[in-house]
Amino acid sequence: MDFGRLITAMITPFDENGKINWAETSKIIDYLIEEQKSDSLVICGTTGESPTLHEEEKLELFAFALDHAKGRCKIIAGTGSNSTEHSIHLTQEAEKLGVDGALLVVPYYNKPSQEGMYRHFEAIARSTNLPLMLYNVPGRTVASISAQTTLRLAEIPNIVATKECASIEQVTQIAAGAPGSFRVYSGDDASTLPALAVGAYGIVSVASHIIGASMKDMIRAYLNGEVAGAAKLHQKLFPVFKGLFECPAPVPNPSALKYALNELGHSVGGVRLPLIDPSESEAAFIRELIASL
Repeated sequence: MDFGRLITAMITPFDENGKINWAETSKIIDYLIEEQKSDSLVICGTTGESPTLHEEEKLELFAFALDHAKGRCKIIAGTGSNSTEHSIHLTQEAEKLGVDGALLVVPYYNKPSQEGMYRHFEAIARSTNLPLMLYNVPGRTVASISAQTTLRLAEIPNIVATKECASIEQVTQIAAGAPGSFRVYSGDDASTLPALAVGAYGIVSVASHIIGASMKDMIRAYLNGEVAGAAKLHQKLFPVFKGLFECPAPVPNPSALKYALNELGHSVGGVRLPLIDPSESEAAFIRELIASL
């Protein structure tokens, strides 16, 4: 399974009542594929506000995205949790719907050991035929899967990739030691180009909602050996990479992103509690940020 170089972790549009806005969801899917050049979409990942989506909503979103994308990009279902049993269940339900793959986050809150993480992902892999992508984001989960455990899991045939947010060092270690078919994706927009330089295959991105086409150009330039050109694009895009998360204080994803999209004419609504919309000063910063695009 080739998920491509640019994967967007898609937001979930809400209406004024906090319910899924299906009309806007269809528009965002078209926009991310056609204008922002996404190769794959992660549905119900962190950016999609997975912690506050009910299981029924997740399954509806998986089915809707599949039907609307119509093969124009791959659909990756966010089915991981800190419960192995529930992760297996949701992954199997997503597989029945026909998704192209599943994203499995490192179990959060219960802080499993490395062996516990290995057995968690191994059990999910054995329960499905879907291609699976691991997702290591210690800033959110506290627990962090080690490079060594990731490499053990990479030997399981249907664990085909990882989204790595721990460090460039860990990206390097995994890329150096994994089987040739196993792909490492950065989960940090600002590290896209550095990660490619040390062996990553691509990026699972948030910023691609608004600068995806330029990110695709940067990736293409690097792969074509145009390193200086890629660096210039990275430097140009860097304020957006950082600004979406630091405006001016750290703002939880996707609060800033949704505000930016609304300002750009996409009616994606706000965020569900416990997330809140940006403050007035943060909103002013975001408006200034996107004015430079």
